[in-house]
Amino acid sequence: MKDLSFTVGEDEIVGLIGPNGAGKTTAFALISGFLLPDAGEVTLRGRSLRGLRPHEVNALGLARTFQIMRPFPRLSVLRNVMIGTLGRHADVATAEARARAVLVEVGLGARAETPAGSLTTAERKRLELARALGTEPALLLLDEVMSGLTESETGRIVELVRAINRRGVAILLIEHVMRAVMSLAQRIVVLNYGERIAEGPPEAVARDPRVIEAYLGDEETGAAPA
Repeated sequence: MKDLSFTVGEDEIVGLIGPNGAGKTTAFALISGFLLPDAGEVTLRGRSLRGLRPHEVNALGLARTFQIMRPFPRLSVLRNVMIGTLGRHADVATAEARARAVLVEVGLGARAETPAGSLTTAERKRLELARALGTEPALLLLDEVMSGLTESETGRIVELVRAINRRGVAILLIEHVMRAVMSLAQRIVVLNYGERIAEGPPEAVARDPRVIEAYLGDEETGAAPA
């Protein structure tokens, strides 16, 4: 990271984009406590997160998903989510009720008793999202929750992310599905080699020559400026 600095407002959806190796996942790790920054500060609602472990960061209201999904395959979908809800609700009945509500929200209510290992890729993406939501975050970091999905599946995730944001959860997302990012994010931060090279509304970012050169015009991604 090279003096990276940006903010996410309480009611915002912010996209964090850039080519492979730009530092997006590293930024997520620094924000969520999986890596310790060499310098600078990470704050949530005015409180420093520097030096806190991931579970301590989560307890303050920040949750993240992971690009590589690792649910507990032998546990039910419900039990996977309850691991998070129990962190907020010591009463098991309350934690279970909250987990079931989250599963309904993400469209997995009917799969609650299914072993997580038997889910489809699209369902696992939703479970990953549900596990994070179960911790009741104020800020949710989404790491490529749409990668590998069909166009229709992607559309459903886009609507779900919008609904989550409407109920008061701020969202920072890494995503290579550019149409989804452009339609979801009110603001986009662009990284290249660990440095912020652009920031602004989607339309402005898409026309920025530095972004076109570094990412949006990259033949490997198949993306093109809007």
